[in-house]
Amino acid sequence: MAAIVGRDSRSIGQQQRRFQNEEFRSAVRALLMTPLMSPDHDDFPTVRRQADALRDWFGRETGWALQIEHEGARLFKRPADLTSTMRGLPFYDRRRYVLLCLACAVLERADPQITLRLLGERLLQFAAEPTLAASGFSFTLGAPHERRELVAVCRTLLDLGVLQRVAGDEDAFVHAGGDQADALYDVQRRALAGMLAAVRGPSTFRPEDAPVTLDQRLHALVDEHVADSDEGRRAVLRRQLARRLLDDAVVYTDTLDAESRAYFVNQRGAMAARLCDATGLVSEQRAEGLALVDEAGSLTDVAMPAEGTDAHVTLLVAEFLATVYRQRQTDAPGATQPFGGLTREQDVVDYLRESKPRYGKYWRKSAREPGAERELAEIAIERLEKLQLIVRDADTVYPRPALARFALGEAEVRDFRETHGVPTAAADNPFGPT
Repeated sequence: MAAIVGRDSRSIGQQQRRFQNEEFRSAVRALLMTPLMSPDHDDFPTVRRQADALRDWFGRETGWALQIEHEGARLFKRPADLTSTMRGLPFYDRRRYVLLCLACAVLERADPQITLRLLGERLLQFAAEPTLAASGFSFTLGAPHERRELVAVCRTLLDLGVLQRVAGDEDAFVHAGGDQADALYDVQRRALAGMLAAVRGPSTFRPEDAPVTLDQRLHALVDEHVADSDEGRRAVLRRQLARRLLDDAVVYTDTLDAESRAYFVNQRGAMAARLCDATGLVSEQRAEGLALVDEAGSLTDVAMPAEGTDAHVTLLVAEFLATVYRQRQTDAPGATQPFGGLTREQDVVDYLRESKPRYGKYWRKSAREPGAERELAEIAIERLEKLQLIVRDADTVYPRPALARFALGEAEVRDFRETHGVPTAAADNPFGPT
């Protein structure tokens, strides 16, 4: 009887540890996808239960601070690459980011509740600043497209939990613009305070000490103290690489400086094991670099593959570029072309035009119109660039090694009676599953 009880106790302990590990992994993934998390988020109770372990892990592996309170959670993610143009909110350009910052400035000074119309009127006052005007920025709310921009910013704030809609309709405000077309919001102060993920706030600089150039401003916001020791410098390298692996689809060795490359080559196995254990990602290590792959497809904001015309076209373009890449590698294995060769954007456009008779029946109607292939090519190239599968320079596309996972090999047809199988297509690629 004592032996049976002992086995049951060990089984219960193992189940509890397994549950704790799974819950911790779920919380890590949730915070990576939703770093500004409201109490209404489905995973917020899990995050609160794992608060201490999460703070320790993010602090140790990435150096990102994590605040968890009753009103929500904020993971202060900071990108490893400040120059990347592939980050940001969907459909946001520089103008819309200015409007978002101005809207947050209005809300900081607002009452606990605010209407959409009042938000717009007060935003106009900030938009009239001479500094913004000198930069060519103007905003009047007089045209429907400007009201649409304000509504897009408000919906972003709604998604982030900074605003909560009480009543009203934003669409009516866009189309009507009259006094009766309005919306009422509650302002969530805690979420608003967590919007800026910076080490130092811009308002803390004295005018004479304020950074001037954009690069200086970015670094002034996020640069952290580094201990002047070998251990301190190694910690910075480890955290920078961990940030890139968690934020980006793949890290290529040739994109790292000499010091980072030396550390990465020696430590990437252990680093990948730690990150994968906590996130559920799967590491793919090749001579060209390291990728952390999400087999579930839920830990990314740009999916490959996905549904719809744009996604289908992107897969076609990826296969086309990967086939060209592999062919050039085969024809000239010793070539030293950057990134394995180049392809003109016009070649992609021509390929989509030639593919339209075969695949167009699966596309939306507008994508089958004459000349639509140019817009489709731009959409596909931008998505592949965000996934770091290609590099674009002017009108030239340079495939990266990880793109080879989309190159289909020659099909090897076998007799079903001998293999009890089906025809297969094997992918011969240097940076993907074989």
